[in-house]
Amino acid sequence: MPTGAPAEEPGTVHWLFGDQLGPHFIDPARGGPRRDAPLLMIEARSVLRRRRFHRAKAHLILSAMRHRAAELGDRVRYVKADTYREGLREAVGDAPVTVHHPTSHAALALVRSLPSVRVLPARGFLVTHDEFGRWADGRGTKHLRQEDFYRWVRQSHDLLMEGDRPAGGRWNLDHDNRQPPPRGATDLGVPAPYHPRESEIDDEVRADLDRWSRDGDVEFVGEDGPRGFPATRREALAALHRFVEHRLATFGAYEDAVLTEDATMSHSLLSSSLNLGLLDPAECAERAEAAWRSGDVPLNSAEGFVRQITGWREYVWHVYWHFGTRYRESNALGHHEPLPDWFTDLSPEGTDANCLRHVLRQVGETGWTHHIPRLMILGSLALQRGWEPGAVTDWFHRSFVDGYDWVMVPNVVGMSQYADGGRMTTKPYTSGGAYINRMSDFCGSCRYKPTVRVGEDACPFTAGYWNLLHRHRTRFEHNPRMTQAVRGLDRLTDLEELLEQERDRRDR
Repeated sequence: MPTGAPAEEPGTVHWLFGDQLGPHFIDPARGGPRRDAPLLMIEARSVLRRRRFHRAKAHLILSAMRHRAAELGDRVRYVKADTYREGLREAVGDAPVTVHHPTSHAALALVRSLPSVRVLPARGFLVTHDEFGRWADGRGTKHLRQEDFYRWVRQSHDLLMEGDRPAGGRWNLDHDNRQPPPRGATDLGVPAPYHPRESEIDDEVRADLDRWSRDGDVEFVGEDGPRGFPATRREALAALHRFVEHRLATFGAYEDAVLTEDATMSHSLLSSSLNLGLLDPAECAERAEAAWRSGDVPLNSAEGFVRQITGWREYVWHVYWHFGTRYRESNALGHHEPLPDWFTDLSPEGTDANCLRHVLRQVGETGWTHHIPRLMILGSLALQRGWEPGAVTDWFHRSFVDGYDWVMVPNVVGMSQYADGGRMTTKPYTSGGAYINRMSDFCGSCRYKPTVRVGEDACPFTAGYWNLLHRHRTRFEHNPRMTQAVRGLDRLTDLEELLEQERDRRDR
């Protein structure tokens, strides 16, 4: 990966992709283009034709791009074209172009195939490719583990540190951050997250999306209500400020909890802003640390958020590049079942499970839900049903406003579907209905019972969990973190009935 860049030729244009929208992507002091370099942005319709994206996601990305172009004024040329190649040819011909390292393998292959384009180092992350490579090489024969990486980032960037020790004496405060929702509560009672106001640019984007849909040029899934996520740097900073000032304090304890009537809980909703390049991860982590040092938020909340930003997000980015282009094809469990139409259409009417109905409805309406519904409801269902991991990855990519290739390949292939056989995580992330019942209020009003695994009242997650363990018993029984769970199969007196029930469910 490139670590530096020679001097630019006179007249060199700098190309900004649609997820490179913050000031750190055009900062000469951080390896960006000259301060007076002309800029180029290309809105390529072919991107929207490749997949059936969530309508709210398409709206957010186009709105953010067009807002940024309006801010940059005469310095930028904004080209609407069918493909990136056509847009580049129309805008600059064979003139020299620079671009910061893109965020997907496909985009990187594209820019590297263009002789006039020079790729500058990546921006928007704390750790460079070279730094991660040296860290990973230093692991020797050991597996890469997020916890080790997270501690290294904290130390090397002096985040939540007291000298050479972690603040509070512990690196990991997950034990304090796994509380179920307050008993009897319908919401956490915290101030709502920041909500942007739409502009004339949003109206123009919506009109374009309507027209393209009518013409049959593109097809979307989900709803496009009033834009719910920042599309400008100013909006993203306001969202960060509101989170740190009013919501971070209660984030930690309940970050894994779910309530039917409180879709956002105390989550930041900053992932789309980070992934569009509107925010830099360093400023997010530093704001959280400052709030803890001033006594405004408890350490477990600050650490939980810093872990999400500087631990998991950074780790996912680098795993995507470190494992290479073939990683997305991983299918260690041999899962090949297709996704049902009701799932891909975000149709809650396709299931009677209350948790799944609720989460699908939320994703359909907003293009977002927080990490526990993603992992322990949507992803867990896909894993238990044996759905093809590549198709599951594509679905997450298309259906979420913060979904990008680099985000979803490691998160789904590695963590959610365990399709890499343990290269990224030590065990599959799945459970029966007991976990959902403990961490949410979904089960009380559901027709299924989380403790029942066979029969009309059988929870599909409870039955699916045991069926998954049985299908992959040989593999899982040798995993130290799965051994005890697998042994539980021997205590099931109704295992044969359960397996027959699940075969019938799969065939329907």
